Amino acid sequence: MPIKILMLILVLVAPAASAQRGVFLTTDEFRQRAFPAAEVVWQTLWVNAEQRQHIEAILGRKFPTLRIRYWGMGQKTAWIFEEIGKELPITIGVVVDAGQVAETQVLEYRESRGGEIRYPFFTSQFQGLQLGSNDSLALDGHIDGITGATLSVRAMTKIVTLALFCHRQTPFSGP
Repeated sequence: MPIKILMLILVLVAPAASAQRGVFLTTDEFRQRAFPAAEVVWQTLWVNAEQRQHIEAILGRKFPTLRIRYWGMGQKTAWIFEEIGKELPITIGVVVDAGQVAETQVLEYRESRGGEIRYPFFTSQFQGLQLGSNDSLALDGHIDGITGATLSVRAMTKIVTLALFCHRQTPFSGP
């Protein structure tokens, strides 16, 4: 009898866990949303030693990459980064306009829990946020967490902070 109950629980829980995972927006769809009706091309941010230190402070880990690809036009940039949630990478797109977050999107989510970070009730918290001051590596606002998604929330917060920092390093950050 206990094995039947266990099987029933697995049958009921498995679809809910896999419902968190998925590709929700492609790279091209994200670019189109960020720059509708505009032809933009990839830009490259070459990471120097000082920038690397700041990036590693934001992420809390080593950052071995020499360059970061992004799109930029006017005072707007769009970034796609990956960060580990609990065990697997989350692909996140961030649009920064005039030094503030304009949009945050989860492009692909691979974890079995915490996928709620992709919904507007959560991502809208980032809109309008910026880095505290010229040398600050912290957001200027508070982000409410989601029970059961703590590591995914942290990953998203790191990526938004990273995108804002990287935006400052580009010619699109304004005067």
